[in-house]
Amino acid sequence: MILPEKLKIGNKIGIISTARKITYEELAAAIKIIESWGLKVELGSNLFEADDQFSGTLEQRITDLQAMIDDDSIKAILCARGGYGTVQIIDKINFYKLKNNPKWIVGYSDVTVLHSHLNKLGIASLHATMPINFEKNTPKTLESLRSALFGLGNLTEINHHHYLNRFGTVEGEIIGGNLSILYSLLGSDSDIDTEGKILFIEDLDEYLYHIDRMMINLKRNGKFTKLKGLVVGSMSDMNDNTIPFGKKAEEIILSHTKEYNFPICFGFPAGHFDDNRALVFGKECTLDINENGVILKQ
Repeated sequence: MILPEKLKIGNKIGIISTARKITYEELAAAIKIIESWGLKVELGSNLFEADDQFSGTLEQRITDLQAMIDDDSIKAILCARGGYGTVQIIDKINFYKLKNNPKWIVGYSDVTVLHSHLNKLGIASLHATMPINFEKNTPKTLESLRSALFGLGNLTEINHHHYLNRFGTVEGEIIGGNLSILYSLLGSDSDIDTEGKILFIEDLDEYLYHIDRMMINLKRNGKFTKLKGLVVGSMSDMNDNTIPFGKKAEEIILSHTKEYNFPICFGFPAGHFDDNRALVFGKECTLDINENGVILKQ
Protein backbone atom coordinates (compact mmCIF):
# COMPACT_ATOMS: atom_id res chain seq x y z
CA MET A 1 0.00 0.00 0.00
CA ILE A 2 1.35 3.44 -0.98
CA LEU A 3 1.29 5.87 1.96
CA PRO A 4 1.52 9.60 1.16
CA GLU A 5 4.24 11.55 2.97
CA LYS A 6 3.35 13.45 6.11
CA LEU A 7 2.71 17.17 5.70
CA LYS A 8 5.14 19.87 6.81
CA ILE A 9 4.61 23.46 7.86
CA GLY A 10 4.30 25.59 4.74
CA ASN A 11 2.86 22.84 2.55
CA LYS A 12 0.01 23.68 0.22
CA ILE A 13 -3.29 21.79 0.26
CA GLY A 14 -6.15 22.00 -2.20
CA ILE A 15 -9.87 22.18 -1.55
CA ILE A 16 -12.33 20.95 -4.15
CA SER A 17 -15.84 19.50 -4.24
CA THR A 18 -16.56 16.32 -6.16
CA ALA A 19 -20.22 16.38 -5.18
CA ARG A 20 -22.59 19.04 -3.85
CA LYS A 21 -22.18 22.77 -4.39
CA ILE A 22 -20.72 25.02 -1.71
CA THR A 23 -20.10 28.71 -1.04
CA TYR A 24 -17.02 30.56 0.20
CA GLU A 25 -18.94 31.60 3.32
CA GLU A 26 -19.39 27.92 4.22
CA LEU A 27 -15.62 27.40 3.97
CA ALA A 28 -14.26 30.59 5.52
CA ALA A 29 -13.94 29.24 9.07
CA ALA A 30 -12.26 26.02 7.89
CA ILE A 31 -9.73 27.95 5.80
CA LYS A 32 -8.69 29.92 8.89
CA ILE A 33 -8.27 26.73 10.89
CA ILE A 34 -6.18 25.07 8.18
CA GLU A 35 -4.00 28.16 7.89
CA SER A 36 -3.54 28.16 11.67
CA TRP A 37 -1.93 24.72 11.24
CA GLY A 38 0.77 26.37 9.13
CA LEU A 39 -0.62 25.21 5.80
CA LYS A 40 -1.43 27.17 2.65
CA VAL A 41 -4.82 26.73 1.00
CA GLU A 42 -5.49 26.63 -2.73
CA LEU A 43 -9.11 26.50 -3.89
CA GLY A 44 -10.20 24.60 -6.97
CA SER A 45 -10.77 26.88 -9.95
CA ASN A 46 -14.38 25.68 -10.25
CA LEU A 47 -15.07 25.15 -6.54
CA PHE A 48 -17.87 27.71 -6.31
CA GLU A 49 -19.56 26.88 -9.59
CA ALA A 50 -23.07 25.40 -9.52
CA ASP A 51 -24.93 23.00 -11.76
CA ASP A 52 -28.25 22.16 -10.12
CA GLN A 53 -27.21 20.62 -6.78
CA PHE A 54 -23.65 19.95 -7.90
CA SER A 55 -20.44 21.92 -7.47
CA GLY A 56 -20.19 22.59 -11.18
CA THR A 57 -20.70 20.45 -14.25
CA LEU A 58 -19.17 17.01 -14.66
CA GLU A 59 -16.34 18.56 -16.67
CA GLN A 60 -15.67 21.24 -14.05
CA ARG A 61 -15.55 18.76 -11.17
CA ILE A 62 -13.31 16.41 -13.17
CA THR A 63 -11.03 19.32 -14.03
CA ASP A 64 -10.65 20.42 -10.41
CA LEU A 65 -9.82 16.96 -9.03
CA GLN A 66 -7.47 16.12 -11.90
CA ALA A 67 -5.67 19.46 -11.55
CA MET A 68 -5.08 18.88 -7.84
CA ILE A 69 -3.80 15.35 -8.47
CA ASP A 70 -1.43 16.53 -11.22
CA ASP A 71 -0.08 19.58 -9.35
CA ASP A 72 3.12 18.50 -7.57
CA SER A 73 2.96 21.51 -5.27
CA ILE A 74 -0.31 20.28 -3.72
CA LYS A 75 0.45 17.88 -0.87
CA ALA A 76 -3.12 16.98 0.17
CA ILE A 77 -6.60 17.29 -1.33
CA LEU A 78 -9.52 18.05 0.95
CA CYS A 79 -13.02 17.45 -0.35
CA ALA A 80 -15.09 20.39 0.86
CA ARG A 81 -18.28 18.38 1.44
CA GLY A 82 -20.17 15.26 0.50
CA GLY A 83 -23.72 14.91 -0.76
CA TYR A 84 -23.86 13.02 -4.03
CA GLY A 85 -21.85 13.15 -7.25
CA THR A 86 -18.39 11.61 -6.84
CA VAL A 87 -19.40 8.41 -8.60
CA GLN A 88 -20.33 10.47 -11.66
CA ILE A 89 -16.70 11.43 -12.25
CA ILE A 90 -14.64 8.54 -10.85
CA ASP A 91 -14.10 6.78 -14.19
CA LYS A 92 -12.90 10.00 -15.84
CA ILE A 93 -10.01 10.60 -13.42
CA ASN A 94 -6.45 9.55 -14.26
CA PHE A 95 -4.78 8.42 -11.04
CA TYR A 96 -1.45 7.52 -12.67
CA LYS A 97 0.37 10.55 -11.29
CA LEU A 98 -1.01 9.93 -7.80
CA LYS A 99 0.82 6.61 -7.69
CA ASN A 100 4.11 8.34 -8.47
CA ASN A 101 3.42 11.43 -6.37
CA PRO A 102 1.03 10.20 -3.63
CA LYS A 103 -0.85 12.77 -1.60
CA TRP A 104 -3.65 12.53 0.93
CA ILE A 105 -7.21 12.66 -0.39
CA VAL A 106 -9.47 13.52 2.54
CA GLY A 107 -13.20 13.25 3.20
CA TYR A 108 -16.03 10.93 4.18
CA SER A 109 -19.63 10.13 3.19
CA ASP A 110 -19.85 10.42 -0.63
CA VAL A 111 -16.04 10.60 -0.75
CA THR A 112 -16.15 6.87 0.06
CA VAL A 113 -16.18 6.46 -3.74
CA LEU A 114 -12.65 7.86 -3.85
CA HIS A 115 -11.49 5.91 -0.79
CA SER A 116 -12.73 2.63 -2.21
CA HIS A 117 -11.26 3.28 -5.66
CA LEU A 118 -7.90 4.34 -4.24
CA ASN A 119 -7.75 1.25 -2.04
CA LYS A 120 -8.23 -0.89 -5.13
CA LEU A 121 -5.29 1.00 -6.70
CA GLY A 122 -3.13 0.45 -3.63
CA ILE A 123 -3.08 4.07 -2.41
CA ALA A 124 -3.91 5.00 1.18
CA SER A 125 -6.40 7.80 1.87
CA LEU A 126 -7.83 9.65 4.84
CA HIS A 127 -11.41 9.15 6.04
CA ALA A 128 -11.98 12.31 8.05
CA THR A 129 -14.10 15.39 8.54
CA MET A 130 -14.50 17.92 5.74
CA PRO A 131 -14.20 21.74 5.75
CA ILE A 132 -17.96 22.31 5.75
CA ASN A 133 -18.12 20.54 9.14
CA PHE A 134 -15.14 22.18 10.86
CA GLU A 135 -17.15 24.78 12.82
CA LYS A 136 -19.30 22.09 14.47
CA ASN A 137 -16.63 19.42 14.90
CA THR A 138 -15.23 18.57 18.32
CA PRO A 139 -11.66 19.64 19.13
CA LYS A 140 -10.65 15.95 19.16
CA THR A 141 -11.99 15.59 15.61
CA LEU A 142 -9.94 18.46 14.23
CA GLU A 143 -6.85 17.37 16.16
CA SER A 144 -7.18 13.83 14.79
CA LEU A 145 -7.23 15.21 11.24
CA ARG A 146 -4.24 17.49 11.86
CA SER A 147 -2.34 14.68 13.56
CA ALA A 148 -3.01 12.24 10.72
CA LEU A 149 -1.97 14.75 8.06
CA PHE A 150 1.27 15.63 9.86
CA GLY A 151 2.08 12.01 10.68
CA LEU A 152 1.89 12.53 14.44
CA GLY A 153 0.13 9.25 15.13
CA ASN A 154 -3.50 8.22 15.12
CA LEU A 155 -4.97 6.78 18.32
CA THR A 156 -8.66 6.61 19.21
CA GLU A 157 -9.75 5.39 22.63
CA ILE A 158 -13.31 4.81 23.86
CA ASN A 159 -13.53 4.34 27.62
CA HIS A 160 -16.77 2.39 27.63
CA HIS A 161 -18.14 -0.45 25.56
CA HIS A 162 -21.34 -0.69 23.54
CA TYR A 163 -23.64 -3.45 24.76
CA LEU A 164 -23.48 -5.16 21.35
CA ASN A 165 -19.67 -5.18 21.08
CA ARG A 166 -17.91 -8.47 20.44
CA PHE A 167 -14.54 -8.58 22.14
CA GLY A 168 -11.20 -9.38 20.54
CA THR A 169 -7.88 -7.96 19.37
CA VAL A 170 -6.83 -7.97 15.72
CA GLU A 171 -4.31 -6.32 13.44
CA GLY A 172 -4.92 -5.46 9.81
CA GLU A 173 -5.47 -2.84 7.15
CA ILE A 174 -8.60 -0.77 7.77
CA ILE A 175 -10.86 0.13 4.84
CA GLY A 176 -14.49 1.05 4.18
CA GLY A 177 -16.62 4.16 4.59
CA ASN A 178 -20.27 4.92 4.02
CA LEU A 179 -22.34 1.73 3.87
CA SER A 180 -24.70 2.98 1.15
CA ILE A 181 -21.76 3.95 -1.05
CA LEU A 182 -19.96 0.65 -0.52
CA TYR A 183 -23.20 -1.13 -1.42
CA SER A 184 -23.54 0.94 -4.61
CA LEU A 185 -19.98 0.09 -5.71
CA LEU A 186 -20.35 -3.69 -5.48
CA GLY A 187 -19.21 -5.35 -8.71
CA SER A 188 -17.59 -2.20 -10.09
CA ASP A 189 -13.95 -1.28 -10.59
CA SER A 190 -14.17 0.55 -7.25
CA ASP A 191 -15.43 -2.44 -5.25
CA ILE A 192 -13.22 -3.10 -2.21
CA ASP A 193 -11.49 -6.32 -1.25
CA THR A 194 -12.14 -7.11 2.43
CA GLU A 195 -10.09 -10.29 2.72
CA GLY A 196 -7.86 -10.15 5.79
CA LYS A 197 -8.89 -6.57 6.54
CA ILE A 198 -10.82 -4.55 9.12
CA LEU A 199 -13.98 -3.00 7.70
CA PHE A 200 -15.37 0.35 8.88
CA ILE A 201 -18.97 1.32 8.03
CA GLU A 202 -21.30 4.21 8.88
CA ASP A 203 -24.46 5.73 7.45
CA LEU A 204 -27.00 8.53 7.66
CA ASP A 205 -30.69 9.01 6.97
CA GLU A 206 -31.39 5.48 5.72
CA TYR A 207 -34.45 3.30 6.18
CA LEU A 208 -33.85 0.38 8.52
CA TYR A 209 -35.05 -2.13 5.95
CA HIS A 210 -32.44 -0.76 3.55
CA ILE A 211 -29.69 -1.27 6.14
CA ASP A 212 -30.88 -4.88 6.20
CA ARG A 213 -30.84 -5.10 2.39
CA MET A 214 -27.33 -3.66 2.16
CA MET A 215 -25.91 -5.95 4.83
CA ILE A 216 -27.42 -8.98 3.10
CA ASN A 217 -25.88 -7.91 -0.21
CA LEU A 218 -22.43 -7.42 1.32
CA LYS A 219 -22.77 -10.81 2.96
CA ARG A 220 -23.86 -12.53 -0.27
CA ASN A 221 -20.85 -10.96 -2.00
CA GLY A 222 -18.52 -12.56 0.54
CA LYS A 223 -17.43 -9.32 2.20
CA PHE A 224 -17.56 -10.84 5.71
CA THR A 225 -16.18 -14.31 4.97
CA LYS A 226 -12.50 -13.53 5.59
CA LEU A 227 -12.89 -10.27 7.48
CA LYS A 228 -10.61 -9.68 10.49
CA GLY A 229 -12.81 -7.15 12.28
CA LEU A 230 -15.74 -4.76 11.92
CA VAL A 231 -15.92 -1.17 13.18
CA VAL A 232 -19.34 0.49 13.09
CA GLY A 233 -19.44 4.27 13.33
CA SER A 234 -22.46 6.54 13.45
CA MET A 235 -25.80 5.20 12.28
CA SER A 236 -27.50 8.58 12.46
CA ASP A 237 -31.09 9.68 11.84
CA MET A 238 -32.38 6.28 10.76
CA ASN A 239 -35.90 6.06 9.35
CA ASP A 240 -38.62 3.46 9.81
CA ASN A 241 -41.89 2.57 8.09
CA THR A 242 -45.39 2.74 9.54
CA ILE A 243 -45.02 -0.92 10.38
CA PRO A 244 -41.76 -0.93 12.41
CA PHE A 245 -38.85 -3.00 11.16
CA GLY A 246 -38.28 -4.24 14.69
CA LYS A 247 -34.52 -3.76 15.08
CA LYS A 248 -32.14 -0.84 15.43
CA ALA A 249 -29.49 -0.37 12.73
CA GLU A 250 -26.79 -1.79 15.01
CA GLU A 251 -28.92 -4.83 15.78
CA ILE A 252 -29.47 -5.42 12.06
CA ILE A 253 -25.73 -5.29 11.44
CA LEU A 254 -25.07 -7.74 14.27
CA SER A 255 -27.74 -10.14 13.03
CA HIS A 256 -25.95 -10.51 9.69
CA THR A 257 -22.50 -10.99 11.23
CA LYS A 258 -23.35 -13.25 14.18
CA GLU A 259 -22.15 -16.40 12.41
CA TYR A 260 -18.62 -15.02 12.09
CA ASN A 261 -16.09 -14.85 14.90
CA PHE A 262 -14.37 -11.52 14.18
CA PRO A 263 -14.57 -8.77 16.84
CA ILE A 264 -17.08 -5.97 16.32
CA CYS A 265 -17.14 -2.44 17.72
CA PHE A 266 -20.30 -0.31 17.69
CA GLY A 267 -20.56 3.43 18.29
CA PHE A 268 -17.05 4.26 17.07
CA PRO A 269 -16.57 8.05 16.83
CA ALA A 270 -16.46 8.41 13.05
CA GLY A 271 -19.08 9.29 10.46
CA HIS A 272 -22.00 11.68 10.32
CA PHE A 273 -21.71 13.36 13.68
CA ASP A 274 -19.61 16.11 15.24
CA ASP A 275 -17.06 13.74 16.80
CA ASN A 276 -15.74 12.35 13.53
CA ARG A 277 -12.22 11.02 14.14
CA ALA A 278 -9.77 10.40 11.32
CA LEU A 279 -9.04 6.91 9.98
CA VAL A 280 -6.17 6.19 7.58
CA PHE A 281 -7.69 3.79 5.07
CA GLY A 282 -5.15 1.36 3.67
CA LYS A 283 -2.86 1.55 6.71
CA GLU A 284 -2.34 -1.25 9.20
CA CYS A 285 -3.95 -0.74 12.58
CA THR A 286 -4.44 -2.55 15.87
CA LEU A 287 -8.05 -2.88 17.04
CA ASP A 288 -8.63 -3.92 20.66
CA ILE A 289 -12.25 -4.35 21.81
CA ASN A 290 -12.63 -5.35 25.46
CA GLU A 291 -14.88 -4.94 28.50
CA ASN A 292 -13.36 -1.50 29.23
CA GLY A 293 -13.81 -0.03 25.77
CA VAL A 294 -12.06 0.20 22.41
CA ILE A 295 -8.58 1.21 21.29
CA LEU A 296 -7.78 1.71 17.61
CA LYS A 297 -4.16 2.56 16.92
CA GLN A 298 -2.50 3.33 13.58
